[in-house]
Amino acid sequence: MSRQSRHIPFERLHNFRDLGGYTAEDGRSVRWGWLYRSDSLAKLAGEDWERFLGLGIGTVVDLRYPWEIDARGRVPDDASFTYHNLSIEHRPYDQPSLGPEIEVGPFLAERYMEVADDGVAELREALEVIAAADGPVVFHCASGKDRTGLLAALVLMLVGVSEADAVEDFALTELATGRLLADWRAAHGDREPKWPGYGRAPAEVMTLFLAALARRHGSVRDYAANALGVDEALTEALRERLLTPAGVEGAAPEAGAGTAGGAGPARGGAAGAPGTAEAGETRTEAAGRA
Repeated sequence: MSRQSRHIPFERLHNFRDLGGYTAEDGRSVRWGWLYRSDSLAKLAGEDWERFLGLGIGTVVDLRYPWEIDARGRVPDDASFTYHNLSIEHRPYDQPSLGPEIEVGPFLAERYMEVADDGVAELREALEVIAAADGPVVFHCASGKDRTGLLAALVLMLVGVSEADAVEDFALTELATGRLLADWRAAHGDREPKWPGYGRAPAEVMTLFLAALARRHGSVRDYAANALGVDEALTEALRERLLTPAGVEGAAPEAGAGTAGGAGPARGGAAGAPGTAEAGETRTEAAGRA
């Protein structure tokens, strides 16, 4: 699957992506259509809302501050999914107002370390929610870049995806930077943000953050175990939940097939219904049962 096609097209969402397809160290791969990352779902409306519901998502994890939700809204209520607000960042800062002298990589890596230090309870709960979910999950923040990128890297590496792939996934937000900037300008009278790094997600950010995490804790898994209290049972639950069964090659969703993005069970699909993926099954395999 190409870098661009990981992004599922919406009119008002700019950074909604499928985390499927990455290969884990045991040879299995992350299942398509079961874990998504996004920018704010408060923007969903009209055809975008119907497209979102068509993905069959059963759990939404909102990583923003409660005051962000009060000011800018949240995903609309629907009986098809549960909603969790887990604010992993505890020290707010205003990216658009930063000075042009601030270097993107070192600055954001330091902010991510603050989140890793401060948000241990919320990060652990987010991992527990993902591991326990019985359907597709999406997690998001405002732009789907920083808080979302940190959690995505943590999940991917805990299930055995390489650091290189986790970094590459983080940097895919660069494909959405133009639209994220356009949204900011539209909301601020066509002004430009003071910080040239606003909306950017160069690979250097995640590389520096993971290096700092390793220096302090030893590795991502050591951080998860010692700081978050993630035991082997939770790690294994994430692997079983998110990885294809042993010996099964996860196929990328075909363009135009199934629901939006070609992955995930359709909304309201009964277990065993044609085209609906069951536990341990890829979307392609489900289609083969139909």
